[in-house]
Amino acid sequence: MPRLSDKSLLAIAAVVDVALHARGTPVAAKALAARHELPPRHLEPVLQALVHAGVLKGVRGPRGGYELARERRRITVAEVVRVVEAEADEALDNLPEIVRDVVQPAVAEAERAFEAALDGVTVEDLCRAAAQGSARRGMPEGIDFTI
Repeated sequence: MPRLSDKSLLAIAAVVDVALHARGTPVAAKALAARHELPPRHLEPVLQALVHAGVLKGVRGPRGGYELARERRRITVAEVVRVVEAEADEALDNLPEIVRDVVQPAVAEAERAFEAALDGVTVEDLCRAAAQGSARRGMPEGIDFTI
């Protein structure tokens, strides 16, 4: 089963976090890192890669930070993953012959299907799921509002 790297998961979480918290003001990298319990230097390269790819927009100054560069519904999870994984792919140029000639071609089709599925998930979808999760978190179990 294809597995997203920790860096990809972090990038997706960062974009969703920015989408949820950047309401009229940019999200500072320090605040974002604090919410995810990470050192800012660990998160900054990921954020910069997302800025260069046009997923996020960097705002300079004392009240600067990051905002979405486009609407939530126009940013897919696959796009965020491609940005982060592109850097990782560069490091894989010197693979053993068996990996390059046998393993990679064998899993390529599954990876394409996985990427197509991720293309169907937008930041808007994840924000909606996050809102439902936090709205239900305060409710006692077993309550049903169906009439």
